[in-house]
Formats: sequence, C-alpha cells, structure tokens
Amino acid sequence: MGLNRYKSLYLWMFIPMVFMQLGIFRDYWGDFTDNAWSVHIHYITGTIWYIFLIIQPYFATHGQLPRHRTNGIIGMFLAGGVALTALSMMHRDIVTTERSLTNPEQFGPFQPWFFFGVAAVEIVMITAFGLAVIQSIIHRKETENHAWWLISTVFLIMMPTLGRGIQNVYVGLNIESWPEIDIMLPIYFTQFLIISMLLLGSWKYEKLKHPATFLAVGVNLFVLLLEPLGRSERVQEFLKMIIKG
Repeated sequence: MGLNRYKSLYLWMFIPMVFMQLGIFRDYWGDFTDNAWSVHIHYITGTIWYIFLIIQPYFATHGQLPRHRTNGIIGMFLAGGVALTALSMMHRDIVTTERSLTNPEQFGPFQPWFFFGVAAVEIVMITAFGLAVIQSIIHRKETENHAWWLISTVFLIMMPTLGRGIQNVYVGLNIESWPEIDIMLPIYFTQFLIISMLLLGSWKYEKLKHPATFLAVGVNLFVLLLEPLGRSERVQEFLKMIIKG
C-alpha cells in the first residue's frame, strides 16, 4: 500500500490549519496595527509552518519527492523560526503579568497567575516541538515515522492560538459576569478538542501507539496544569529569572 494511504493526508491537514486561523483571528487581526514586530513574525512563521505541513505530504504522495526533500531543508530553518519567535512571546507573557498587576480592572479575570501559567506550559510545548522536529530529521529515511513526528508538531503548538479564540468567545458570551468569569473552562475545552483531533488522526493513520502521539497527548494533558503552575510562587520566580534574565 505504501504512500497511497497518505494521498489524502494533505487535505486532512487543512482542519488544524483552519482551527488555528480562526482561533487567532480576533487577537491578531483585531490588533494588527498595535502588534509588535515580534508578534507579526511569530504569526507569519507559525502560519507558514502549518502550510508547510499541508504541501509536504502532497509532494511526497504525488510524485514530487525531489521537491519534498528540497523543502525539507527549508523546513528545518522554518522550524527554528517558529521556536525562536515563540520564545519571544513568553517574554510578552511576563510583561503582561506586570501590566495586570498595575491595572487589574482592565484585565478582570486574567490575573497574573494566568500569564505565568501560559508561559510555563509554552516552555514545555516549545521543547516538545523541537524534540519532534529533531526526531523527524533522525527518521527522515523512514517515511511514515518521519511524517508522523512532523504532523504531531501541529498538535503540540495549537493551544495558544485555538485556546485564545475559544476563550474570547467564552468571555464574550459571559461578559455580564465580568470579572467573575472562569477563564480555565475554555482552556479545558480547547484541550479536549486538540486531543480529540490528534487521536482521530492517529486512529485513521494507525499511529495510536507511536511515540509522537504519546508526546503530543502528554503535552496537551500537561496544559491542564496551567492554573496550579501559574499560581506557584516558585514557578513564577523561575520564569522571571529565565525569561527576563
């Protein structure tokens, strides 16, 4: 059967791409002119990475392997860009904690612990993303293994964008309760969606027992610890030390 079973994979990869774009739409495009250059670069590299994981399976399964291999070299640099720009976003998380302390009325339910928690889980997500990319390079001659490590990266870094979008909708629907809004409920729902998509894809392509699947599920379960991590004074001090230097 070979690569024939993956001929439609590129179409399935549009699903997480759409979820990601819908999730980030309001926060990115709504504040487009106010966003720092680091935000624009992070959005562009992240979007290109998702597009990359659509076109690469297409090239590999539609008789364009030379182009697939050439793009693979470009992809290594692109992955580095995604990781580095994500690190810059963590600095913004720490800065936002300080803003929420000085202006709590503006931030309402988004207390400092939330932004510390986001930074804490993002460190794990970025580390896992880098590990998955490295594994895909190590296993580049094992087509299915190589492909699934790369596909797993989509689910490793989806939470910040999709979670933000779902959270915005949830807050909007419950705005009359401001600031007494449970901001973790949309995060829990986001993780349910991400893990469901991941397991559905793993089942379809018989990768439920693949180490990349275990890694992606584990990281997304770890995100559920966002609140206790963010409220931990030790975690807060550690994050301020390594991110702000």
